[in-house]
Amino acid sequence: MGWPISHSLSPRLHGFWLKKHAIDGTYDPIAVEPENFESTLKSLGEQGFAGTNVTVPHKQAALRAVDEIDDHARRIGAVNTIVVLKDGRLRGSNTDGFGFLENLKDGAPEWRAKEGPAVILGAGGASRAVATALVDAGVPEIRLVNRTVSRAAEVAMDIGGPIKPILWDQREDVLEDASLVVNTTILGMVGKPPLDLSLNRLSKVALVTDIVYAPLETSLLHDAKAQGNPTVDGLGMLLHQARPGFAAWFSREPEVTTELRDHVLAGIAG
Repeated sequence: MGWPISHSLSPRLHGFWLKKHAIDGTYDPIAVEPENFESTLKSLGEQGFAGTNVTVPHKQAALRAVDEIDDHARRIGAVNTIVVLKDGRLRGSNTDGFGFLENLKDGAPEWRAKEGPAVILGAGGASRAVATALVDAGVPEIRLVNRTVSRAAEVAMDIGGPIKPILWDQREDVLEDASLVVNTTILGMVGKPPLDLSLNRLSKVALVTDIVYAPLETSLLHDAKAQGNPTVDGLGMLLHQARPGFAAWFSREPEVTTELRDHVLAGIAG
């Protein structure tokens, strides 16, 4: 459920798993205007839906509309996955942080959360999910860099843990001893301005990842690879965050495979 929704790759992703597991079900994109969101959400059970994913601009509204909510979603301030319970009540969760960490495990299995500080660029919804996941994973310090430092401070206060708000102008200064760099902004995405960030001060063993997956190799990842840093692209986060919802709705544990990745990539190219 989103507004608009035509850009979403989730129907292609879940459709692949439905076919693979021979499940008699569908995953349908539903375009819902904000003023109709809550009433449409409340009617899902009557329509026979097992649940839904929620994307922009409805993630915060979903937080207020569900009957139950998990701790991650509450701290992040947004819901992206909803399950219709047997009694018709709605249970909300946020699987973005799970997807982020699982993507790192897949793409950089040698990375360890406790090795050193993490630098997160951006303080929007995705940043909140990433920061929450990293706090819970045991990262000793998170440097949250944002153009509006008061927004970064707000995120730090909401989530708790070792999060330090950092001015955007200091983004390169805080790279020096970092073990992880994460771009959660839209900078570097197709059709958006580039991310202006020199990696000269970053250790060559630090992991660099970008939640952007169009293009698959952003300028940040290109520059990191050029100086020998390990990198992880953003597509895996999309794929892994979908796993808990699919398992809850269809009672099957789906896998993220090369075949799935290629299938979804074909949708991006198309």
